[in-house]
Amino acid sequence: MRLFDVYPLFNIEPVKAEGSYLWDKNGIKYLDLYGGHAVISIGHSHPHYVKLLSEQLSKIGFYSNSVKIPLQEELANKLGELSGYNNYQLFLCNSGAEANENAMKLASFHNGRKKIIAFSKSFHGRTSAAVAATDDPAIVAPLNKTDNILILPFNDAAALEEEMKKNDIAAVIIEGIQGVGGVNIPSDEFLRHIKIFCDKYGALMIADEVQSGYGRSGKFFAHQYSGVQPHIITIAKGMGNGFPVAGVLIHPDIQPRHSLLGTTFGGNYLACTAAIAVLDVIKKEDLIQNAWVVGNYMMEQLRKIKAIKAVRGLGLMIGFDLEGPCAEIRKQLLNEHHIFTGASSNKNNIRILPALNLKKEEVDLFINSLNKVLTATLVK
Repeated sequence: MRLFDVYPLFNIEPVKAEGSYLWDKNGIKYLDLYGGHAVISIGHSHPHYVKLLSEQLSKIGFYSNSVKIPLQEELANKLGELSGYNNYQLFLCNSGAEANENAMKLASFHNGRKKIIAFSKSFHGRTSAAVAATDDPAIVAPLNKTDNILILPFNDAAALEEEMKKNDIAAVIIEGIQGVGGVNIPSDEFLRHIKIFCDKYGALMIADEVQSGYGRSGKFFAHQYSGVQPHIITIAKGMGNGFPVAGVLIHPDIQPRHSLLGTTFGGNYLACTAAIAVLDVIKKEDLIQNAWVVGNYMMEQLRKIKAIKAVRGLGLMIGFDLEGPCAEIRKQLLNEHHIFTGASSNKNNIRILPALNLKKEEVDLFINSLNKVLTATLVK
């Protein structure tokens, strides 16, 4: 049997990781500024994370949600405290796509409606409803196409209200910061309009914080810059620092009932332990503040480079645009300078999504290497 070939692969085989670095099988050290799609939030192999997971694995790794798992309550309490959403409810699942799927389903259950509004350049996952709400026809199979999803212009409040007047909308889903779309930030005013319109027309606001949450933006959630409180918030990626875990934060007015939602693996002992360890480290090491300080420092340095046309970001969720396609630049950074960076659906855009404990000296290393690559490319 061979693997189903759907991933373009770098010819690199990591065998060890620590902090913001990876080592491949040949002993080459790489600076990781992508964190495996924004997943590594507290750094690779953090000792507290390793300790808690190892201890838990020696006790019990899994049982289903048919029994009491006190770690779920501990996770909910710590998450509520650190995020500022103490009065919300938590449903645990496994991935960002699953979180968004359940969020949209929950909205439809709540108000009995079926139409969802999403926005241009959005990405919400690859499962049925989530991929239908993702603005990329190339990954939407015929099976997933539906009239129940409406894609509207990003940051256009007038177009949003016009559509909500015409239809019984179940929910409006928006990323705290668009990731795959090229690190596009919704305006505070637009987020406030979404909440106002949802309240006015009986819809629910879903904030997809799968990539932009968990302190990455310099606040626990990126939408918190606007002051809005969405009805539903989805989380994943940095939540488990590499262990598959995700969740849905649910407004207290949305009532649960048995069998409304369900999952086999969601909220298992190891997943909860990983998520608790992440929250412990974020709090103890003040990583949200570090993300803000170091992220601003990186963006200041990037804006000094003349070859860069635009820099967007909050905290350590950063994107910058070049004049042309950036694939060759990323390739040189990786192969010649041993630095991982990320791409987006915007071919001219490079995404930076490092661990939240990134240091300024690691930023300096990156900026120095980027300058060398861009200078060499322009000379050619």
